Amino acid sequence: MSDGKDIPEEKSESELIEEVLEQVVDNEKSELPEAAEVDAELVSDNDDAEQEADSVSIEELQKQLKQAEKKAEENWDKAVRTQAEMQNLKRRMQKDLENAHKYGLERFAKELLVVIDSLELGIQASTSDNPEVVVLREGSALTIKQFESVFAKFNIEAVDPVGQPFNPELHQAMTMQPSADVEPNTVLNVFQKGYVLNGRLIRPAMVVVSQAVKSVEKPAENKADKPAAGDSINLDEQA
Repeated sequence: MSDGKDIPEEKSESELIEEVLEQVVDNEKSELPEAAEVDAELVSDNDDAEQEADSVSIEELQKQLKQAEKKAEENWDKAVRTQAEMQNLKRRMQKDLENAHKYGLERFAKELLVVIDSLELGIQASTSDNPEVVVLREGSALTIKQFESVFAKFNIEAVDPVGQPFNPELHQAMTMQPSADVEPNTVLNVFQKGYVLNGRLIRPAMVVVSQAVKSVEKPAENKADKPAAGDSINLDEQA
């Protein structure tokens, strides 16, 4: 029988679950901030992060730039020094090569000078008019001329400074000799010729050098022994 009141129907289990879920969702929505507020906060956080990142990046870049500039300067200095050293080395090698070409015959030339000296001494000593001696003297003179011709081809020149001023860079004084005929420090005689190879001395000339003649001073007269002008001479005292 019905008393006239509506009895609510019992809800199914699925309907109860849906109602509970809807209440939970509504509660969470009420607790969540508005979307605009969330976006603003996110934008602000991003700006702060970007500013901090920009600040860190600029400082780091400046530091790296300074390090790179310092390293570049060091490398530039090394490159300049290396280039200078290479140029100096190249010049030294060129100079050594030139000297090797110019003065490579120096030792050989010195050995030949001994032969020429012997020939010249033989000519000076052979003053005899003996026909055999004359032939030997002429042969020695011809040999010396041949040596001189070969020396000229290789820029070897003799130093024979008779009558020239003494030059300590080319001459070696063996003795000094007084002479009134020439100026002091003039070469009077040559014991042994000198030689130069391409302008460089390989042997000095052995020479005799003049010096000034010392004047002989006359003894001073004793004025006390001479009568002065106008004085009378006492013959009795002299007697």
